[in-house]
Amino acid sequence: QVQLVESGGGLVKAGGSLRLSCVASERTFSRYAMGWFRQAPGKEREFVAAINWSGSNTYYGDSVKGRFTISRDNAKNTVALQMNSLKPEDTAVYYCAGARTFNSDYVPLRSSNFESWGRGTQVTVSS
Repeated sequence: QVQLVESGGGLVKAGGSLRLSCVASERTFSRYAMGWFRQAPGKEREFVAAINWSGSNTYYGDSVKGRFTISRDNAKNTVALQMNSLKPEDTAVYYCAGARTFNSDYVPLRSSNFESWGRGTQVTVSS
């Protein structure tokens, strides 16, 4: 498993932007598909976005399409989530997740497919 540490969360007004970052402590980071999930109080963990090894394939949850962008920098062992046009319903703890895969094009979409998780970072969007 890879150790993951998120940063960049905070309080922002509706319509604003935040950029989350996740640093991985693993020299084979480039062989991990990466994802972002979120969980609001009283709700199940929700898929937000995921990206394959090279960054050529990305997927987004329906609620964030067109507003959020996932990207990665394998040289720096980081994956980022740029969040624009934030809404109060985006309020949640955001988790970075990693999945060791053997297919460079594969992008897992379910939380059960990811074996490494960060501790999360809180994002709060005020109305």
